[in-house]
Amino acid sequence: MNRLLSAVSPHFHSRRTTQQIMLDVIIALVPAAVMSVVIFGYRSAMVIATCVSVCVLSEFLFEKLCKREVTVSDLSAVVTGLLLAFNLPVTIPLWQAAFGSVVAIIVVKQLFGGIGQNFANPAITARIIMMTAFSGTMTNWVSPNFTTSGAADAVSTATPLTLITKGELNSLPSYLDMFFGFRGGCLGETCVLALLLGGLYLIVRGVISWHTPVAFIGTVAVMSLICGKDVPYQLMAGGLMLGAFFMATDYSSTPPNKLGKIVFGVGCGLITILIRFWGNFPEGVSFSILLMNILTPYITKLTRPKPLTGGADKL
Repeated sequence: MNRLLSAVSPHFHSRRTTQQIMLDVIIALVPAAVMSVVIFGYRSAMVIATCVSVCVLSEFLFEKLCKREVTVSDLSAVVTGLLLAFNLPVTIPLWQAAFGSVVAIIVVKQLFGGIGQNFANPAITARIIMMTAFSGTMTNWVSPNFTTSGAADAVSTATPLTLITKGELNSLPSYLDMFFGFRGGCLGETCVLALLLGGLYLIVRGVISWHTPVAFIGTVAVMSLICGKDVPYQLMAGGLMLGAFFMATDYSSTPPNKLGKIVFGVGCGLITILIRFWGNFPEGVSFSILLMNILTPYITKLTRPKPLTGGADKL
């Protein structure tokens, strides 16, 4: 070779656009969205529609006001709206859902530069802010419309993790109800089957890798076993499946390399267990992902591969 060619990164290009990636995520979320309407009724669709429409409108108006390129066509705001809605109870007042959507898009996403520049997952951060601001309505759960044993009334109830924390084990739903989502919880986190189908779709399509979800879920399983807890309940309860497949795999706020993804997933799992078993909250998925988002730059720096000439300067 007579000459050395150099070029500005990126050196690898993909034909897949942001819009195509986000469309795949939307498709993966459809089963959980459909099941949320089946489980909790038509109001679930109203919450989803509110979050998605306000997220899209907030992004459009903010970018117009700041004279930036309008990016609503990349569908990232739609994905943020869906994920935020999935993290809310079906009883949430619609104006509060709209408030959370504005926070997710403008405060967490746009003020940090837009897509790819946010330091944390917008939906997760907005949910935590809403839990602080609207603790009453954010923990107002209702029973599903029916269970595997028959019809049920939409009455106030507690989530499985709350029941476990209170020691009310006799009131826990069956494993089958947990798997199909017939239990109290956020409208998009209850149906484990739908979330698994969506997660597998994203892995097969190459949108996400298996490293973070497997590390996250595996860590929760192993630690639950070590601590003598009911492993199936710990895996199916709360937002573990939703968080592991759809929020802990966010491109801009998680490590890009394989080792970093594994470290990120293990960290999420450990923090989730610490909060669930010894914290003041029965659930810790949201907090664990946000804390690991903050640590992402350090994880990336410590786990990034060394360049081929990394040791040349020491010779």
